[in-house]
Amino acid sequence: MKLPLQITFRNIDHSDAIEAKVRERAEKLDRFHRYIMSCRVTVEESHKHHHQGNHYHIRADIKVPDRELVASREPDEHHAYEDVYVAIRDVFDSLRRQLEDYARLQQRKVKTHDGPAHGRVVEIHPQRDFGWIETGDGRLVYFHRNSLVESDISTLAIGANVRFDEEMGEEGPQATTVHLH
Repeated sequence: MKLPLQITFRNIDHSDAIEAKVRERAEKLDRFHRYIMSCRVTVEESHKHHHQGNHYHIRADIKVPDRELVASREPDEHHAYEDVYVAIRDVFDSLRRQLEDYARLQQRKVKTHDGPAHGRVVEIHPQRDFGWIETGDGRLVYFHRNSLVESDISTLAIGANVRFDEEMGEEGPQATTVHLH
């Protein structure tokens, strides 16, 4: 990495063990792409539960030439991220897959898909006319209001299952058509 790793703790005391795990996983990313310019990781404790485990939100942003890759893991209704180390593992596994995809794209070794991809809506910004779809392998794909087929962004819900066609845009993968299913 060109710039030092940045780790931020929110609503949680600094932990040397958590920091060491994040540093270990971030260093391994250099194996998948040698031009990582920076990496920022936020470790946040979402809720304080006295009788149940705490819930963790982990977000990591890495910058490579032409692109910023983002992976985020938040606790869901099944409490999958009551263990901060599981959340860290999943975020860095997602970043690794994104870096591998990015490296294949740079080398022009991109897989072709037989049909539309499937994913779920994870972020919507109706006031700004766009949102994000997470694919089954953890990649984030941008979509614009105009790519929605037979639906409107104002009625779209987070968690909605969609199928979509994808192309590489100027800022990364983007959906050209998005169908609810």
